Amino acid sequence: MSIEVSNLSKQFNGFRAVKEVSFKIETGELVALLGPSGSGKSTLLRMIAGLELPDTGLIKLTGRETTNVSPKDRGIGFVFQHYALFKHMNVFENIAFGLKIRKIPKKEIKLRVEELLNLIQLTGLEKRYPFQLSGGQRQRVAVARALAPRPEVLLLDEPFGALDAKVREELRKWILLLHEQTQITTLFVTHDQHEALEIAHQIFVMNEGIIEQSGIPIEIFDKPATQFVAEFVGENNFIESEVTGHGIVRWGPLSFKVNGYPLNQKVKIYFRPNDVLVNSRSDIESTKAIISKTKFKGALIELQLLIEPGKRIIAHIPKGVFISSGYSEGSDIYFRITEYHSFLSNKKVIDESIISI
Repeated sequence: MSIEVSNLSKQFNGFRAVKEVSFKIETGELVALLGPSGSGKSTLLRMIAGLELPDTGLIKLTGRETTNVSPKDRGIGFVFQHYALFKHMNVFENIAFGLKIRKIPKKEIKLRVEELLNLIQLTGLEKRYPFQLSGGQRQRVAVARALAPRPEVLLLDEPFGALDAKVREELRKWILLLHEQTQITTLFVTHDQHEALEIAHQIFVMNEGIIEQSGIPIEIFDKPATQFVAEFVGENNFIESEVTGHGIVRWGPLSFKVNGYPLNQKVKIYFRPNDVLVNSRSDIESTKAIISKTKFKGALIELQLLIEPGKRIIAHIPKGVFISSGYSEGSDIYFRITEYHSFLSNKKVIDESIISI
């Protein structure tokens, strides 16, 4: 089932939570709605589910308008952040609940629940109650309950938000496997960029009720379309300076080409720590710096590079490279920046290119 929304808007007490949002999700896609708290993600999801009615706009599921259709008639499964399992029901009864409401024969219910228990890898735990399960297990049961009536769309609202980091990681892998097995059209809300980048086919980045950018994960990460996306997704170095002659922004010894900006216009330059390439030796394109501080980040080591007094940037290098190169705080180092993005405040990208220093 495809999902299509057109000019969807919703406000609460004068506050516009969603502002004329439009997009289409093709059948079988796994899509993330990514954004900070209050950006309108959950409101948008609840309108698609029928739990909130839009003020304006249309919702279509596989070409059929469902804007005002009852939630139970939309063919949608909904999973809440805090599971919303029935405490007085065991795992079997929770999963079977929607089927019993639809008066499905008991034999069919038993077969479907057993199928889902196998799918969520909880066979043998059907008689346990929610308080006897871990957080990750409870969330799997919630997903199974949503899948039990065989919906054509699965909506998940911050499905891993209440779980610790290790369980979240395990459930991300499980959701990917589940999607491969079911091929159900899935839309999930998250504020966790790593979650969205890791498992989504497409990402819609939301901010203040609008979609700032949509695209595949590598596009969102490598080619941010707005200043907000550049700041929200991934780590960044940030510098600000004015355009000089020939469309150049200078910051200390660094020069950035930024075609299209007027002279003396203030421009913000963003570049990721992994786009700062470091070397022990100088070359024609490199700039000298001093490693003023190092920070262990697991597989990566963060280097704080002092270019000149008051001017610092961050570089990330693999731990093995750091060890083999003999870098330490106080060492001289040479670097060049391979890619950057330039913005006016709240404007789209005007220039993205390889730096020339």
